[in-house]
Amino acid sequence: MSSIKSKKISVLLSLCVVSALLTPVVTQADTAMVLAEAETGSVAARQAREQREALAKKAAERKAKKAAEAQKSGNNEAAEVPKPAEEQKEE
Repeated sequence: MSSIKSKKISVLLSLCVVSALLTPVVTQADTAMVLAEAETGSVAARQAREQREALAKKAAERKAKKAAEAQKSGNNEAAEVPKPAEEQKEE
């Protein structure tokens, strides 16, 4: 009877020790995953912002080019030069 009780106590004690040892590993892994997700999100947001800025810049350049061509052809009505997107935001 005493050997069964000692085995139960040994098993329970072993489970407690193992779980106590593994708990920091699990929390560190979870923290690392959260940090990795946060960094990935910020990288994706930065890339999206850069892409939007590049597209806006290209659109402004196309408009300026069209305006320059219209001005060359003598059409003064369409010769109004649009401001780049960055200048429009500041106003």
